[in-house]
Amino acid sequence: MNEQIVFQRYEIKYLITVKQRELIRTAMARHMLPDPHGRSTVCSVYYDTPSCYLIRRSLEGGIYKEKLRLRSYGVPSAGDEVFVELKKKYESVVYKRRIAMVEFEAEQYLAGAAEGRNCQIGHEIDYLLAHYAPLQPAVLLSTEREAFFGREKPGFRLTFDENILWRGYDLSLSRGVYGAPLLPAGQILMELKTGGAIPLWMTELLTRNQIFHTSFSKYGSAYRQMLAQNSMGGIHHV
Repeated sequence: MNEQIVFQRYEIKYLITVKQRELIRTAMARHMLPDPHGRSTVCSVYYDTPSCYLIRRSLEGGIYKEKLRLRSYGVPSAGDEVFVELKKKYESVVYKRRIAMVEFEAEQYLAGAAEGRNCQIGHEIDYLLAHYAPLQPAVLLSTEREAFFGREKPGFRLTFDENILWRGYDLSLSRGVYGAPLLPAGQILMELKTGGAIPLWMTELLTRNQIFHTSFSKYGSAYRQMLAQNSMGGIHHV
């Protein structure tokens, strides 16, 4: 995989309507280009302790948060590579570090049944696995994503996520895309990702149309829905 494996940036999130997305898409046509991946299905299995300590601590706030997930772009087949990804957030800056592995190998590694990679990122993931042991699959999330990058500033990126689905069972990337919707119909998650300032044309566009950033976690929202389902007598499979 010829993919970036280390990220350090701000990630600013907005919950928008379909109409707002079309307005933004029209305005950004002169400033941004489609990502080489174009439109893709992003699937992620989040790992946590049996008591879901990592997401509970994240939802409590604080200046430091961390997550571990297994991610694929599309539904992987036998032999396809996926990413073991460590995501940290410290004082609003997001740090992502990941290594590529075949899905079965990655699942065995995260279960403690196989060795990881002898590299700096591998050592960081090893430390997290040991520190929070035991970690196990907790939630699978999938989304249909459109990604774009800046013409003049390629480090500025924008993504639209829709049809975000989650499930708390069948927690394997290769099992396919299905589950319960995370957002109401017609709502889209937009993210601006940048290592510096947001371009002036974008800030003016957002201000003019009263589009305000929000605090939103896909895993956190799925966890809350799971708690709500449990309180009503158990999770209903979709």
